[in-house]
Amino acid sequence: MSSTGMTRSALRSAGRQDTAVQRHARASADYDARLAAAQAVLRQAAASGQVAQASSLGVEDVVITDIIRRLRLDIPVFVLDTGMLHTETLALLERTQALPGLTVEVYRPRQEAVIEFIRALGQDAMYRSIELRKRCCGIRKMEPLERALKGRDGWITGLRREQSSARADVPAIDTSEVAATGRTKFNPLADWTLGDVWHYVAEHQVDYNPLHDQFYPSIGCAPCTRAITLGEDFRAGRWWWEDESAKECGLHVSASTPEKAPA
Repeated sequence: MSSTGMTRSALRSAGRQDTAVQRHARASADYDARLAAAQAVLRQAAASGQVAQASSLGVEDVVITDIIRRLRLDIPVFVLDTGMLHTETLALLERTQALPGLTVEVYRPRQEAVIEFIRALGQDAMYRSIELRKRCCGIRKMEPLERALKGRDGWITGLRREQSSARADVPAIDTSEVAATGRTKFNPLADWTLGDVWHYVAEHQVDYNPLHDQFYPSIGCAPCTRAITLGEDFRAGRWWWEDESAKECGLHVSASTPEKAPA
């Protein structure tokens, strides 16, 4: 079994010490206050109507799911299975679906749209231009997202200000989309540091994607995600062939704001 496919317990048994937890788990001085604030945002989300958590199964999202479960909030989780996810991500999805007291909904792209795209443009079309990459994201992520959010009053994300310059102003409660969509976006970890996130994982023994141990801080579709090296930007491993300062697919770009770059 490759190291990326090993569970955390297997890694420990094999004597591997360099895990994401050990590299990053460093709580900030006001971690307790940030945790309390995140819990308050989630309670407010649960009380605001039909709200769901959008989970990519990245570390921020598994932390939010764990908090939701611990607070016993009536908030379902939805995952966009693009058809191109890593096997490690799919395995974590299965484990998440098996968690007691949690509803996990999975949305997949429309098969006919995927087949038409590949037949016309090829399996690797996303590498040829940003336009084609966005079209692929549109089919595999944006259209399923619209179905996932239909009838919802709001959604919960794992966005953090520290993740990129494009997310530096992310508020804990974002009402900028209400006029256009009627939905509020809740970002309970907006002011958390990476150290806070991994401290929570360590403290509560939260299951996470083993690709994080292999230097994948941001995990998307397998063809569009790579590990990063020391000193690279947090999202440098996403669409790394594109020469742009921000790496977004569209999920977290406001419809009312010009898109500076392609999440």
